[in-house]
Amino acid sequence: MKKNLTIIISIFLIVCNAVIFSYLYYLTEAKLTVAFLDVGQGDAIFIKAPNGRQMLIDGGVNNSVLRELGKVMPFYDRSIDVVVATHADQDHIGGLVPVLERYDVDLFIRSNATSSSAVYLALGEIIKSKNIKEEIIISPTNLTLAPETEFKILFPDRDTAGWETNDSSIVGQLIYGDSSFLLTGDSPASVEKILVDKLGSSLKSDVLKAGHHGSKTSSSELFVGTVLPTYTIISAGLNNKYGHPNQETLEILTKFGGKIIKTMGQGRIVFKTDGNDLNFFQKK
Repeated sequence: MKKNLTIIISIFLIVCNAVIFSYLYYLTEAKLTVAFLDVGQGDAIFIKAPNGRQMLIDGGVNNSVLRELGKVMPFYDRSIDVVVATHADQDHIGGLVPVLERYDVDLFIRSNATSSSAVYLALGEIIKSKNIKEEIIISPTNLTLAPETEFKILFPDRDTAGWETNDSSIVGQLIYGDSSFLLTGDSPASVEKILVDKLGSSLKSDVLKAGHHGSKTSSSELFVGTVLPTYTIISAGLNNKYGHPNQETLEILTKFGGKIIKTMGQGRIVFKTDGNDLNFFQKK
């Protein structure tokens, strides 16, 4: 009996040490991680800054985002520093309801275009009931995640109350050292033109998340030709009913957008960078 107890205690201590080691490594790994999660026909992007701070941008259409988060976060981690809803459509906020139910969130960011949908109303109730701090974007702002790591919200640059939801999408540029990611929600070509006219070559980024899942309404030649990404990500569902990504859009992205990587049928796409070297892998 005494021998068995010693074995059990030894195993327990080994497991505890392994958990502590993995947690410390997770927090102190001096790299930025950006994971485009495989949530079917929708968007969900998980970000871990080099100091361990975490951000989730959108949550897909349903609770499949929980499964994906479980693969990029330690199982014992039940907090996310910042959650961003780029806009109020279900394929971007449906999964945020279970996320806010299960995780402690310090800050929730959204634009001012609202929706009367049940999922949007449910999201508002959870934010209120859990007393989560809420920030409504009506002008460009910068969010510092870590030293040398900034999430620059480029749009909306005005109050979008009453706007069509896609038009109000939050567009953010994530920068760590010399590595950059341009994340566009479902922004249409009209918003892309506003960004190009206002910001020009500063939009250039290593990675572009193609707007609206590769729809023909986004990723104009003007915009993609200005961003000139090395990689373009398309987050969409396999054999989706919308026909995303659009063939003409793919041609534009092939011309200007570097290597095209899709979540559809291939799994989540994970980038890691130390601010200089940028690498990625894809895994189902």
